[in-house]
Amino acid sequence: MNAVAQYFLLYVDSPATSANFYSRLLDKPPVELNPTFALFILDNGVKLGLWSRHSVEPATQVTGGGGELGFPLPDNAAVDALHAQWLARGATIIQSPTVLDFGYTFVAQDLDGHRLRAFCMSN
Repeated sequence: MNAVAQYFLLYVDSPATSANFYSRLLDKPPVELNPTFALFILDNGVKLGLWSRHSVEPATQVTGGGGELGFPLPDNAAVDALHAQWLARGATIIQSPTVLDFGYTFVAQDLDGHRLRAFCMSN
């Protein structure tokens, strides 16, 4: 089987609160929202699920910050524009735009500590 990840789940404290946060960042409402789960479909078709860490089965002790959700962008100007947009929408920026070995990037953090990395790969 040749499986390609098209669905990401993040465990969150409050799906409604997190859905509000992601709605502001992604500039779109969730396609599903209930007390234990919220779902977004990104422009590229990838699904982002926000599942209550209090109701996930099997139960987990995992909290945010152990990985990153990446947002590839076409150029450095797009990275800067998204940084300004997310900052204006209340995202916590934990790394300002900077050049790293792989390219130009910044990192935001959601309400549960999940890291959101926007980047443009170096040529």
